[in-house]
Amino acid sequence: MVQSRTMESTRYPARADPVDVDDAQSARLAGRLNWLRAGVLGANDGIVSTAGMVVGVAGAAVDSRGLTIAGIAALAAGALSMAVGEYVSVSSQRDSERAEIERERRQLAGNPEFGLRQLTGLIAAQGIDHDLAHKVAVQLHADDPLAAHARLELGIDPDALTNPWHAALASMLAFLAGGAIPLAAILLSPRDIAVPVTAVAVVVALAATGSVSAHLGGAPKLRAMARTTGGGVLAMAITYGIGVLVGMQA
Repeated sequence: MVQSRTMESTRYPARADPVDVDDAQSARLAGRLNWLRAGVLGANDGIVSTAGMVVGVAGAAVDSRGLTIAGIAALAAGALSMAVGEYVSVSSQRDSERAEIERERRQLAGNPEFGLRQLTGLIAAQGIDHDLAHKVAVQLHADDPLAAHARLELGIDPDALTNPWHAALASMLAFLAGGAIPLAAILLSPRDIAVPVTAVAVVVALAATGSVSAHLGGAPKLRAMARTTGGGVLAMAITYGIGVLVGMQA
């Protein structure tokens, strides 16, 4: 029902200058932005998924008790699905990163001189003079050769691997926060206007998530808002139509 959105790994972007002391801080900031962006997308999933369910059930003319049960079930199932999917996805990613780091550890233990030459080449490939690249590589090897290779060769920070439990919890909470909006709107509104009130609440909420997502990604906000609200309205229209048809057959 809900497609898990994998949170970005702690991989570093291409490094323009491997000796830049601000690289680690930039990577941490990028990681926090990725988590925030994933949270916004999780909330968006919660809004659309739950809104589609409750509007569809309302279209079938189910009584208030049935609507409440369906809405709560949809919210709980979606949040758990989101958490499980995120946990499995991030765990697989983390296992893969650990395996890559372990292979690099064995290679360095077996042939440290080759590792030094390899690191020199990686640094020189960024446009650094070979002699300076060698000096930097020597210093990095003297400090922590595995960390240097993990960051420059594999693009992984071995000290900041994503925690799958944190990812699962963050996704679940984001989904719950988003899904609570259409659920509250349809349950707290008078029955005769519950669907239009819910539609308005969903459009406003999706516009907000679209705007935040675009801001974090540096993309045009109006286009992002149009995509998110358009998709949400389409989902509600389809599920409401299905609910009406099912209700007519009942």
